Amino acid sequence: MTEAVEAVLRRDRAIVVVALATVTTLAWADIIWLARDMAMDGMDMTGFRMIPAGRGLMMPAIAPWHPVEFAYVLAMWAVMMIGMMTPSVAPMILIYARVGRHAVGSGQPFAASGWFACGYLVAWLAFSLAATSAQWALERAALLTPMMESTSSLLGAIVLIAAGIYQWTPLKETCLSYCQAPLTFIMRHGGFRPDAPGAFALGVRHGLYCVGCCWTLMLLLFVGGVMNVLWIAALSGLVLLEKLVPFGKVLSRVAGCAFIGGGVWLLFHL
Repeated sequence: MTEAVEAVLRRDRAIVVVALATVTTLAWADIIWLARDMAMDGMDMTGFRMIPAGRGLMMPAIAPWHPVEFAYVLAMWAVMMIGMMTPSVAPMILIYARVGRHAVGSGQPFAASGWFACGYLVAWLAFSLAATSAQWALERAALLTPMMESTSSLLGAIVLIAAGIYQWTPLKETCLSYCQAPLTFIMRHGGFRPDAPGAFALGVRHGLYCVGCCWTLMLLLFVGGVMNVLWIAALSGLVLLEKLVPFGKVLSRVAGCAFIGGGVWLLFHL
């Protein structure tokens, strides 16, 4: 039995990578499935809104949201955040798993890295709740199409410019710094936690920094389309590059300039 446990621990990195890849793949499969379902083969959706349930459900645009619809939209956002953010947090989770392996190998108790990962995703679940509420408000104001993209060039311009400016703020830089340097984040927040509640809480805190880094980028989904798979992929790529490449901060500011330029362009074409 002991030999079997040691064999599993030696393969912990591969197990974690496979688990993260599986979760990400399943999330993206769901995103693509919902996007195809909501496209409705070009059907005229004027006067209706789609419910992201994967079953072609429609509701009159002026009808109030039902609790089940709110739940479907919340689930959509949660799955989307998992698909977009899991790759960028993978280095942190791998570090946590590595430390846990050494601790267990030394006979010390250490919480599984899954506790940290769950805490991280809870932070993005909270963001998903806020995004769902924002979507409800925008739809009530008739500012979203059935594919959940802005119907107002003015709104799109404001969101783009705001997102571009945020890319240059000290808060963005601070949050991005912690996302780029997992060990620095952990050391400045009490070190690795061997207990499950501590690991979970540390994951939540890291997730909140990640939300602080990327929340305006997620709002850009309302500009290009919440169910626009290419737009989702582009933003996911930007998030990943910001956090993983050495010139991430420079890339962040270049992207900010591009967003501001796009917003100004929209303003001149109102």
